[in-house]
Amino acid sequence: MTERITEEREEIVKVTGLCKSYSRKETEWAISDVSFSCYAGETVGLLGHNGAGKSTTLKCLEGMIPYEKGEIFVCGHDIRKEPIAAKSCMGFVTDDHAAFLKMTGLQYVNFYADIYKVPAEARAERLKALDEVFQLGEPIRNLISSYSHGMRQKICMMASLIHSPKLWVLDEPMTGLDPRTQDAVQKFMHRYAAEGNAILFSSHALGVVAKLCDRILLLRKGRQIDSVNVKEKYAEDPDFDFEEYFFKYEG
Repeated sequence: MTERITEEREEIVKVTGLCKSYSRKETEWAISDVSFSCYAGETVGLLGHNGAGKSTTLKCLEGMIPYEKGEIFVCGHDIRKEPIAAKSCMGFVTDDHAAFLKMTGLQYVNFYADIYKVPAEARAERLKALDEVFQLGEPIRNLISSYSHGMRQKICMMASLIHSPKLWVLDEPMTGLDPRTQDAVQKFMHRYAAEGNAILFSSHALGVVAKLCDRILLLRKGRQIDSVNVKEKYAEDPDFDFEEYFFKYEG
């Protein structure tokens, strides 16, 4: 019954046979034959050791780096053939939270809003709603160069959401956030997915991933080793220990 419902939902992301190499040797793959989908209303996590291929997978999906084999579709758009249409459906927060340091936070968010052609009235409403989540407050008018690591992370998240993307992609989203903001972001992620969007993120925080995700993809040495429907596992066994499961299959 669960599989039939999933099939009927809108497929936001479809990745098939993804292969990426940073080497000239065809046998050395950073990621090899990774395939998965993300559906509307769903949160999917990528888990694995350092160097497992999580960030590489996300950067290929976002169109930041080229890949040798496979196909990636976002909202039906091929990231290679229709990069602008595909990227217009996404919001991406990188693991280094890079931003234009000589801009103020407000200028940075407006810069993103201009790129995605968000009307002035809509961006003002969205910015107000986002600040209620991230609570950056008055410092949004300060230069980003003056921000702490956590504040830069907040402004990057806010900018990535200003156009209300169907797909929100995050690489290690909780690192550097204070406990209150972590809790607010997690609640926001639940709401955002429930509104018919999809969220895809990588993390090393097993507890956070188990709490937030509907499904989890396990990667090891660039290969996809398992796909876990966390909600079903907990429904079948309320005492299901995800950490134990992870360490058994990951290592």
